[in-house]
Amino acid sequence: MITKQSEIGLIGLGVLGGSYAQALSSAGYEHITAVEIDESSVALAKEKGWITKGGDDPKLLSDCDLVISCLYPGVFVSWIEEHQDVLKRGCLLSDVTGVKRVICEKINGILREDVEFLACHPMAGREFRGIRYADAERFKGANFIIVPTEANSEEAIETMKTLAEDMKFKTIAVLSPEEHDRMISFLSQLTHVIAVALMNCNDNTDLARYTGDSFRDLTRISRINEMMWPELFVLNKDYLVSDINAFIDELTDFREKILNEDTEGMKQKMIQSTSRRACFDKERN
Repeated sequence: MITKQSEIGLIGLGVLGGSYAQALSSAGYEHITAVEIDESSVALAKEKGWITKGGDDPKLLSDCDLVISCLYPGVFVSWIEEHQDVLKRGCLLSDVTGVKRVICEKINGILREDVEFLACHPMAGREFRGIRYADAERFKGANFIIVPTEANSEEAIETMKTLAEDMKFKTIAVLSPEEHDRMISFLSQLTHVIAVALMNCNDNTDLARYTGDSFRDLTRISRINEMMWPELFVLNKDYLVSDINAFIDELTDFREKILNEDTEGMKQKMIQSTSRRACFDKERN
């Protein structure tokens, strides 16, 4: 079991890695090591007291009891292929990636038998990138998903639950890789596709001075990390394309009701959407 005196390692100090470092140090974890190729990110994390050691050498992680990868999915797999020899025997490995079926299969397929991998997903993404936007406050009230496979131990699951609690996540859930990817397709990936499509369906930059809260709220996530999201979409394309098709069908039906001046039909859709939205509002409160 991980304790506040355990050695914890982070691979990557972007916005999530930096937020993890801040949250863990604030929670009293005394030994946090970060491996990051950007020297300025390491310097900033040290300056703020978020990490005790840091640099670009993977061997810095050789004494860590828990190592959390904060890399993009493909980079994470490549890192493990190249550097897993630095992980000590009995180390627990985790991640923050936004898709799980492919990642669990690939990592468990190449990882040494004396290292356990337990996938996790902090549901606290931001549209900005880089350690300068790291903020542990984002975890308060957010959801943390633990995604075990049959290969995982109860001890590992309890360890990550404790870690999430210490970082102040509100709801900690356990889902299978399939359940996670099905859920994330609708709640996150589809919404990002819609936001990007909305911004691109009209050259609307001249309308910026007139916009209200509804447009700003709906398109906030269209300011998107173009290096990460296409990879996530492709890795989860079966679920995502199915959700996109369902959305197109619904949008087409709404268009037909407008063309046919079917106000009663539109009212029924709005009543249903209001009812369903109330469930989400209740969860938030």
